[in-house]
Amino acid sequence: MRGLWKVFGPRAERVPESAELRALGRRELMDRTGCTAAVRDVSFDVSPGEVFVVMGLSGSGKSTLVRCLTRLIEPTAGEIVCEGEDIRAADLKRLRELRRSKFSMVFQHFGLLPHRRVVDNVAFGLEIRGTSKAERLQKAMKVVELVGLEGYEDFYPDQLSGGMQQRVGLARALAGDPGVLLFDEPFSALDPLIRRDMQQEVVRLHHEVGKTMVFITHDLSEALKLGDRILIMRDGRTVQCGTGDELVGAPADDYVRDFVKDVPRGDVLTLRWIMRPVGPQDTLDGPELGPEVVVREATRAVLAARSPVKVVKNGKLLGIVGDEEILAVVAGQEPQGAGPESQGAGPESQGTGQEPEGAGR
Repeated sequence: MRGLWKVFGPRAERVPESAELRALGRRELMDRTGCTAAVRDVSFDVSPGEVFVVMGLSGSGKSTLVRCLTRLIEPTAGEIVCEGEDIRAADLKRLRELRRSKFSMVFQHFGLLPHRRVVDNVAFGLEIRGTSKAERLQKAMKVVELVGLEGYEDFYPDQLSGGMQQRVGLARALAGDPGVLLFDEPFSALDPLIRRDMQQEVVRLHHEVGKTMVFITHDLSEALKLGDRILIMRDGRTVQCGTGDELVGAPADDYVRDFVKDVPRGDVLTLRWIMRPVGPQDTLDGPELGPEVVVREATRAVLAARSPVKVVKNGKLLGIVGDEEILAVVAGQEPQGAGPESQGAGPESQGTGQEPEGAGR
């Protein structure tokens, strides 16, 4: 996606074309033109097999953004390219083909057909595509088993819990074997425990089927749990884009800092954020760990070692981590180590939308 705009209102196309109008805030733009810019000049890349999360509060533009990807909402300006194909240039026939084969969407509201059994709901997209009954039922049964609904094939939606209904929606999206799965806050209406189970289900399915996923949420803990990278939006704009540890370790501004202030740092930060350079008094006979090891997972090894742990990648010593660095993170203090700047993956990469080294599950 490059320079995407979605403006609602009269003569919407003039807003992204005018430097003066582009610079106006939401209220000023409305007073001046009668228009609202829901998405403002957003750019990012999503790599094959990546889980890319877009998060923000209500009104940030995230749901409008994901609907623009398949032109459920027509963008006002910008570029959307999938595997070299310009989505905005597709005619209606090609757009229908893309929605049936390339993209599948899972919404917050399940949209199940109440008069159809689970297996028939799952197979509905294949039926629309013209797949034979025998083939679509065979594929549907496989996907039903994949999402953990084996034994419920002949149930009707009103006989299922909310979490199970969402599993049916997920199975329906998977049945057509799409290249990209789009999720628009699919678990927001679920109870907390069911929501957690569904998050685990998405993680499991990603490991098993490896689909590219774009996931919309307003919940930071959900974003950190699911996302290889996270794009934070505010008032239609990109505030910061990066991995979870980049958002927590180097927030771009006070808005992001407030978002992440209650996140347990030891559960997100990796050793590259807290390591320090080797000093003249340091011994180097401690164990070795990689820079991407999460602090929580490294705590026991660091505290048990007699010497600082060496942080090593591809045979190169990047720094060391001792008791002081680990305990500072556990106590909630800002990391004082060398940080990721020494590897070129630190704050200077924020907001670019480019894939950092090691992205992807």
